[in-house]
Amino acid sequence: MRISKKIKALFVFAILFANNLQAQDTKATNYDQGFKLGIGINAGYVFQDPYDFALGADARLQYDLSKRYSLTLTTGFSNLFVSGKDNDLGFIPAKAGFKAFIWNDQFYVMGEIGAAFAVTNDYDKTSLILAPSIGYATKSIDISLRYEHYSDFPKLNSNGTVGEGVGQLAVRLAYGFKL
Repeated sequence: MRISKKIKALFVFAILFANNLQAQDTKATNYDQGFKLGIGINAGYVFQDPYDFALGADARLQYDLSKRYSLTLTTGFSNLFVSGKDNDLGFIPAKAGFKAFIWNDQFYVMGEIGAAFAVTNDYDKTSLILAPSIGYATKSIDISLRYEHYSDFPKLNSNGTVGEGVGQLAVRLAYGFKL
């Protein structure tokens, strides 16, 4: 996988920013740290050809560091659909993330990084995933909007050649519960 200098710089900046956020004392009194599990479905618009749209399902394990900050691990299955006789691109994402609640302990921002393991018959490449998102969560419902970039998945360029780098904008609806 190739990672550009801009992506590396953005990743380093995000880690430094997250580290600064964690350094603040925001732990609520009488707050039980613990694990949550969310089961979700997502649908997205894919920006590059030959893909039409994306559908997927996922499971997200969340560990609450405090009332405002959480660590996440997400996996599942997603499919980028192609019209016509070409094969769809199905993959298994594996992502780690950091979630920060920014308003009323319900609205959050989250960043995830990980790998997408292609599982289609004619394509077996693994891609880097970068996925920032915003969302709204209650004790059991989580609705989010995220942009997801797959740096090594194939796309069709405007001149008809094949390039790399696919992005999608997706909506996720999930049900969560404490473990």
